[in-house]
Amino acid sequence: MKNAQLVSIGFGNIVQASRVIAVVGPDSAPIKRIVQDARERNLLIDATCGRKTRAVLIMDSEHVILSGLQSETIAHRLCADWKEEESGEEV
Repeated sequence: MKNAQLVSIGFGNIVQASRVIAVVGPDSAPIKRIVQDARERNLLIDATCGRKTRAVLIMDSEHVILSGLQSETIAHRLCADWKEEESGEEV
């Protein structure tokens, strides 16, 4: 794991940016089914710290992570990290 880029998903929780497949809102029925399936398979990670779920991260390991931050906020952080990685500079 060379130079792993970490991204804050709120409240002191961090994920590896390269492992994120999707960042989606929690309100649609298909996403609710994905969350429930992950809960049943013990692959759900609740990183909301007791707050309302505002984003769901789908990881390449089949884990599903709940975050209290808006999906747009997390996506912006991911894009900033990707731009930094491509340019070799800090954004």
